[in-house]
Amino acid sequence: MNDQVRDILIVGSGPAGLTAAIYSARANLHPLVIEGQPSSSSDQPGGQLMLTTDVENFPGFVDGIMGPDLMGRFRAQAERFGAEYITSKVTRCDLSSRPFRCWAPDPSTGEEHEYAAKALIVSTGARSLMLGLESERRLMGYGVSTCATCDGFFFRGHDIAVVGGGDSALEEATFLTKFADTVTVIHRRKELRASKIMQDRAYKNPKIRFLWDTVVTDVVGDTKVQGLKVRNVVTEEQSEIAVSGLFVAIGHVPNTDLFKGQLDMDENGYLITHDGSKTNVDGVFACGDVQDHTYRQAITAAGSGCMAAIDSERWLEAHGEAPADVNETPTEW
Repeated sequence: MNDQVRDILIVGSGPAGLTAAIYSARANLHPLVIEGQPSSSSDQPGGQLMLTTDVENFPGFVDGIMGPDLMGRFRAQAERFGAEYITSKVTRCDLSSRPFRCWAPDPSTGEEHEYAAKALIVSTGARSLMLGLESERRLMGYGVSTCATCDGFFFRGHDIAVVGGGDSALEEATFLTKFADTVTVIHRRKELRASKIMQDRAYKNPKIRFLWDTVVTDVVGDTKVQGLKVRNVVTEEQSEIAVSGLFVAIGHVPNTDLFKGQLDMDENGYLITHDGSKTNVDGVFACGDVQDHTYRQAITAAGSGCMAAIDSERWLEAHGEAPADVNETPTEW
């Protein structure tokens, strides 16, 4: 497998990468997916949905589905059509010439191997910045969340908290007032970083209150969130507040370090795409949260994965590249 020049190499295996794998496999392009490592928080196989419990907003699942189960179905469907997987983390890529080359440790030996492809789809996603608490990690999906749109419905009639002081935090807090009885915004400073219009909207909302100069030191609860331990950074006073949900909204970071200096990015590090999923490098496409800082939903990521697969298939056809037979030794590019 390692010596072949593949038609398509997909780096990342969240909703975007696996949808790209389904479409490109059905197009007889024999995609190879380097899906990440279970031990990696930034690019684990299945993406951020592997940290989610109930997913109730993905079309087709009337009663909802567990995040890991949904990703398992994505993966199995792509595999059914011929997609192949390597459970490893890409360490570097060279996009300066074709075929494109990426390197990753062999899952069995740990020895670094080179994987080459005519077209490359980047779907490495983004990761939510977290507080770094053990209790936060343990209760993720059990009252701790990073997505109000995904999980707000589960907190109807509850008292909950949002950590952060930027636009994202206030957007989350305002959205959550549709469900929660009260929303406490916890911010480590006395002033918000959010835009004035977002601040005004939050200040006018009777369900939102603010806890200034405060940080969360622990999440209370064994199997679900029951409260938060907090500390005032000015007075050092410690206290506990009773909430059943914690939404962490201190930012997201796209997983784009591999492509710095090779692919165009915006000021926040998200890949810039144009004309669908095309990047600035001909033959390299991007999809999912790695290039989307606006919606960050499984369904939008899946849609962009479909786009990337179709764009790469058309690109290969335009360059006269028929699908390679993986049972034969490929010719040089």
